[in-house]
Amino acid sequence: MAEYNPLPLLMVSEQMAKLPGIGMKSAGRLAYHILNMPEEEVAVFARTILEARKAVRFCKVCQNFTEQEVCSLCDDERRDHKTICVVEAPKDVSAFERAGGFDGVYHVLHGLLSPADGITPDDIRIRELMARLSGEVDEVIMATNPTIEGETTASYISRLIKPLGIRVTRLAYGLPAGSALEYADEVTLQRALENRNEL
Repeated sequence: MAEYNPLPLLMVSEQMAKLPGIGMKSAGRLAYHILNMPEEEVAVFARTILEARKAVRFCKVCQNFTEQEVCSLCDDERRDHKTICVVEAPKDVSAFERAGGFDGVYHVLHGLLSPADGITPDDIRIRELMARLSGEVDEVIMATNPTIEGETTASYISRLIKPLGIRVTRLAYGLPAGSALEYADEVTLQRALENRNEL
C-alpha cells in the first residue's frame, strides 16, 4: 500500500497479509473494509477472534482443536479407535468429516517435516502419535498431502510404526472425478496408474 495511507491502515493491512493466501492487495481491501465497519462491529470481530483463541486448545489424544480436554471425535465410542488417520492440520480433519465415509479417529501433526525449513520430528506431533500406538491400533493411514514434505513425513512415520507390527497405509492418489486426462500433470497420471483398481 502506498505511503499516502495512514499508518494504522497500513498496520492492519500488514496483519491481514500474515494470513495464508492473503497477499498485500487483498490485505489492503480487508483493512479498508474493517476500518469502514461500525466501531461496535469491529469490537465484536476482534473480541470473537480473541475469545476463540483463548477457548480452543489441543485434544490431549489426537491434537485436533477442541474446547474440551478430549475432542468429540476421540470421545465417540461409536468410532473405530483401532484405525488412526494421520493428517497435517485440523482443517484436514474437517475435510474428511465433510466427505464422510471414515469412521476411525484422527491424529493431527500440526505441520510436516521439512529439513530445508528447519522443521524436524521434534517440531510436529509425532511423539504424541507414537504414544497412542501402545494401545490396540490395527492401522495407521498416512493422509498427508502428496508433496515432498508430505511424502517425507509419511515415509518417516511409517518407518517408526512398522516395527510395532501395525499396518501403515497411504491414501491413494490419482485423477479427480470429472477431470480430463489431457489436463493432468505427470505425477498425478503416474499415481493414477499405480493405484488403479480392477473393474
